[in-house]
Amino acid sequence: MSIFRRVKKALGWEIRTAKPEYDLNPIIYSQLKPFRLPLVLVQVIMIVGTMGYILIDDFPILDAIYQTGITFTTVGFGEIAPISPAGRFFTVTLIIFGFALFTLSTAVLIDAVIKGKLFELYKERNMLYKIARLRQHFVIFYHNEYTAQLAKQFNDNHIPFVVVDPSEDIEDIAKEYNYPYFVKEEPYKELAFLKSHLSSAKGAISLSKNISDNITLIASVRLYEKELGRSPFLIISNAETQNEKIRLKKLGADKVVATPSLMAKRVSAMAIRPDMENVLDEFLYKPDTPIDMEEAFVDEDSWTVNREIKDLHLRDRMKVSVIGITEKKGRFIQMPKGTAVITPGCKLLLVGNQRGISKAKRIIALQEKPEDL
Repeated sequence: MSIFRRVKKALGWEIRTAKPEYDLNPIIYSQLKPFRLPLVLVQVIMIVGTMGYILIDDFPILDAIYQTGITFTTVGFGEIAPISPAGRFFTVTLIIFGFALFTLSTAVLIDAVIKGKLFELYKERNMLYKIARLRQHFVIFYHNEYTAQLAKQFNDNHIPFVVVDPSEDIEDIAKEYNYPYFVKEEPYKELAFLKSHLSSAKGAISLSKNISDNITLIASVRLYEKELGRSPFLIISNAETQNEKIRLKKLGADKVVATPSLMAKRVSAMAIRPDMENVLDEFLYKPDTPIDMEEAFVDEDSWTVNREIKDLHLRDRMKVSVIGITEKKGRFIQMPKGTAVITPGCKLLLVGNQRGISKAKRIIALQEKPEDL
């Protein structure tokens, strides 16, 4: 094993050959079949022409090959050596056959390009090789507005994903919504699983608005999972009603998001608990901002005792929010208001990034109020 491969293995990098599970080469070769006859005829004419010039006019073999090439391609370079009358008759015959061969080849090429799918197959094969390099990615089935929004979040957070959809214009859709990897296939078929390299994926996400599509996909993925004999996929789906959510979870979905219910909860949070909504926007939905949650004990000598939460200015200065208070007697207050009074011996549940929480805990532990507050 080379030093480079040893380093890659030590670091846990992927060293397996990135080869698609579905091979398009046989289909590509079948598209190239019409080119076989013109290529064979070219070789035959070159052999016949070379032998003819050698036998008729005693050309050296290299001169014979050269004369044959410039003759049957009709480039018009002329004779490289004097040719006898028999040789000229042979040359005319060679020109006629060469012209006929080029006409046939042009017709075959145009027919293959217009009627065939050679270019599309080459593009699809390149995409499959790119997908084969992915590991622990998500496969998102069906394109719609949910998929577009999820793709934006995944791209912002550098999460690899593949979109599978049967639409004829999926390539244009992928460009518009920035899908780096996509597969044009019926989502519930095994062919879609092979092309999207589902076997190495972390999970599958079905976002169809039709519950029948989601049910079919969940069942197909679970069946494929058993055939592979691998650990369970993480399956996430969406539902339009609460009843659909219950059905999908019973059928094998790990997580089901009921869109109307989720929207109602967010609106409720905005109206009733705006502080919680601020926490979600600041940490959970903000890319590249890891969220941490820790408790800060309030000692009896702390300067924060008998002060209101808003006096600490944690959110403004450290991007930290107090989302709960555990009183000394054990009673827990969730999402306290800014006017809530801090009592000695209580614990403040802080949420934010690690640096902000650490700084907030140091400030809470002080006996005197810092001057910068």
